[in-house]
Amino acid sequence: MSNIPGATGVETGAAPEPIGGRKGSDTLHFARRNPKLIIGLGIVVAFLLLGIIGPFFIDHGPNQYIGPQSQKPSGEHWLGTTTFGQDIWAQFVYGVRATFLIGFFGGGVAFLLGTAIGFFAGYKGGLVDEVLNMLTNVVLVLPALVVLIIAVAYLDARGLFIQAVFIGLTTWPWAARAVRSQTLSLATREYVDLARLSGRRTWRIITTEVAPNMSSYLVMSFILLFGGAVLTAAGLDFIGLGPSDGVSLGLMLQNSVEWSALQLGMWWWFVPPGLAITTIVGAMYILNVGLDEVFNPKLREL
Repeated sequence: MSNIPGATGVETGAAPEPIGGRKGSDTLHFARRNPKLIIGLGIVVAFLLLGIIGPFFIDHGPNQYIGPQSQKPSGEHWLGTTTFGQDIWAQFVYGVRATFLIGFFGGGVAFLLGTAIGFFAGYKGGLVDEVLNMLTNVVLVLPALVVLIIAVAYLDARGLFIQAVFIGLTTWPWAARAVRSQTLSLATREYVDLARLSGRRTWRIITTEVAPNMSSYLVMSFILLFGGAVLTAAGLDFIGLGPSDGVSLGLMLQNSVEWSALQLGMWWWFVPPGLAITTIVGAMYILNVGLDEVFNPKLREL
């Protein structure tokens, strides 16, 4: 799962343009005309709003037994009920919220680790680069899913944030390699040399001179890590290693399989969460492709 689809696609080709000044206006102009960006962003925002606002309009918990068992979708229960009488719509809304939380926190941990190591290795070079690059390669070749399964399986309490941290700790190498490759190029620019000669500290040069000139590149990297975290979490949930005291789209799928929803013809139990995971992750990658076309002048569609 750490092999995030499309992650290496950001690593090649020309570096995206920085955001700011007149180039920022040009970027906004092309963004408004890019259908992939608009569609992807619209889908992501719609699900995000559902996850944030939806729970406030539900007056019962997602795992509360509130209705007749195995009821089909109706006006009272929009997505029907489980074999235990739980409201699937409530589980779905709370599951969407959990999906975005795991994406933000899991992808965020991987992003922070990956970018920090990538920036430092690419800027410092030499022995520091060799050591950090070796560490990155070691983590990269580890079977991340196996490591996650072993680590999560032996935890006494499995929470959403613990799961996100473990996902982030195993998926950061792709971001580190991508950021390192761009930093190696930017570190030799004249304005970086001038900042170095002025005696400014390394972290100041990286945050004020290097990072702003690859801001769009960093945004696309985070999107890929977000999607990878969502897929990894769904896989762990599906095999029964999800949060022990919560609800998620992956756990909905796991419960539907465990209680024979497919054999019973209860499509409303497993189709919505599976479709939501596919749609959210797909929209994130469509959004990433749109951003690549907007930021990269060679890919812009006039």
